[in-house]
Amino acid sequence: MPRPQKDPLRRLTTAERRELGRLRRSRTAPAAEVTRATLILLVSDGSSYQDAARAAGRKSGDAVAHLVARFNHEGLAAVTPRHGGGRAPTYDTAARDRILQEVARTPTPERDGTATWPLSILRRVLRSAPGGLPRVSTFTIWWVLREAGYSFPRTRTWCPTGRAVRKRKSGRVTVTDRDAGAKKS
Repeated sequence: MPRPQKDPLRRLTTAERRELGRLRRSRTAPAAEVTRATLILLVSDGSSYQDAARAAGRKSGDAVAHLVARFNHEGLAAVTPRHGGGRAPTYDTAARDRILQEVARTPTPERDGTATWPLSILRRVLRSAPGGLPRVSTFTIWWVLREAGYSFPRTRTWCPTGRAVRKRKSGRVTVTDRDAGAKKS
């Protein structure tokens, strides 16, 4: 007979049960989320922590107990894995926004020394700007720009993917391709 549970699973709302069921059947969701949704649903249907772990292909009922306790406090957010260790991100969203703000600005040859944004000059401008990022690297800038959907085509400058400036009889026009989504690698 299993020992009594210290922190039993609270009653699931219908919206939580529906979302967990959808996640359990998903073929595109991350495997960790599918497994956690399965574990929560098994426990809510009356399985013990150890039985739920075995049914989901896990060994430890203690891990299920920790998941249930986290679910009781956080709700559906407990299904999503948190940061798994390693180095914490150096630059937060404000720093990333600062990089994107600088890229969106058109460089002036007198002030910046360039008419386009190569990474090395962008790094120099970000490091020397007041309120800038004194230790930012070109790799960090490259990573932020790639995540934001920018590409580095043959023109050797960063530009948003899916947008181009075209010359028309009426003047310059920005053309946007609706089918070109942000590239993720």
